[in-house]
Amino acid sequence: MRLSIKPVTTPNPSTLVVPTQKLKTIISCCTLTQSPTSSTPNQATFTQNLPNWEQLLNPVSLSSLTLTQPITPITTTTAVTATKQPIRKIWEEYQGVKNWEGLLDPLDDNLRGEILRYGQFVDAAYKAFDFDPDSPSYATCKYPKSSLFENCELPATGYRLTKNLRATSGIQLPRWIEKAPSWVATQSSWIGYVAVCQDKNEIARLGRRDVVISFRGTATCLEWLENLRATLTHLPSRTNNNSGLNECEPMVESGFLSLYTSGTHLMPSLQQMVREEIARLLQSYGDEPLSLTITGHSLGAALATLVAYDIKTTFNQSPLVTVMSFGGPRVGNRSFRRQLEKKGAKVLRIVNSDDVITKVPGFVIDENERRHVACDRGAHKRVEIQNWLQKKVEDTQWVYAEIGKELRLSSKDSPYVNGTNVSKCHELSTYLHLVDNFVSRKCPFKATAKRLLSRHCKTNLRERNN
Repeated sequence: MRLSIKPVTTPNPSTLVVPTQKLKTIISCCTLTQSPTSSTPNQATFTQNLPNWEQLLNPVSLSSLTLTQPITPITTTTAVTATKQPIRKIWEEYQGVKNWEGLLDPLDDNLRGEILRYGQFVDAAYKAFDFDPDSPSYATCKYPKSSLFENCELPATGYRLTKNLRATSGIQLPRWIEKAPSWVATQSSWIGYVAVCQDKNEIARLGRRDVVISFRGTATCLEWLENLRATLTHLPSRTNNNSGLNECEPMVESGFLSLYTSGTHLMPSLQQMVREEIARLLQSYGDEPLSLTITGHSLGAALATLVAYDIKTTFNQSPLVTVMSFGGPRVGNRSFRRQLEKKGAKVLRIVNSDDVITKVPGFVIDENERRHVACDRGAHKRVEIQNWLQKKVEDTQWVYAEIGKELRLSSKDSPYVNGTNVSKCHELSTYLHLVDNFVSRKCPFKATAKRLLSRHCKTNLRERNN
């Protein structure tokens, strides 16, 4: 693959955009090779051209939201204020124990506040990351654990950061890459954190002690390349069953699994760091009401889903595990979804219908299609052929499944957001704006609701006058 990286002023779908204004180097003839088939799934081959949507995986900037008219920004004060109503009596419902039935349409105000609150934890993961490749601390956390929230304009959360998390790419780079700028080959980078609710008043309001795991989205060059490893791969088996792999086993996207499970002799894997910290926290707080909430945006949303699966698989007595994901891509196949549901993990996917990233990788086949068999004998043969073709497609490594409960939003419903900009549709700021203003499917935006209410009142007034 010929990989050309150069500075641009306007995002171009065919250019791999690097998050810096000081990019000086052009890299050409970048060829990454894969070992023979006996190699681990964490090694990659890149022989295809970059797809047109890689620019959408760029880091977000909450200040870069394109607006068609002025709007009050979603600030920390606004979002946190919305969550201050006590939820201790029914906190499990807000964490998805009943799959958020009756809370999404119309969107319950307390749930809205919780979604925005966890979205701000993701925002803090972005703000704390050093995006500057010229900085000696590139790809690390800019702030100490004790003051991260304050430096990220998120004070008075009631949470204390207990663990920094790093993700490592499993891509094997050629030796000559050492001559390239260091940011190109940055293999391990800070990707998020674990924080524990310590404030007594907040614990009382929530009805339990909450542990949050927050992940940012794609930022480094190798993370972008991992995103492109879009075929499904089997999860490592926890048993010694050597009977071989089969299509009924859980499968997930290769690149996401690589970032979660890869490590080096100097850096443990993200999986190992999460397991060790969760084990420590369960030992410390396991005798009190406890929840694990995992949240992330884009790549972080995919990692959050993998973490939820891993926690429920690793810890037999784990508390309620909830994922709140923003703009996440597809993660795994139907078997992975079934296993996740069986283990009791709850997933709430916040999806923007205009966000391309939520529609990749792979494709989804309606699992009910094969049940519709025509009664007409003349059509029976066609149905058999259709089912046979569908079975062949499902045997490929490109058939994914939508996971969890979905809160579907749309940029086009907002009178303030430029819904034609596909990159903006993916930004975290857009998601928080849409969540903050969503009402219901029939009346999807607060501004629309006010207009409809005014129109309804005028209609009633005319009817009375007549």
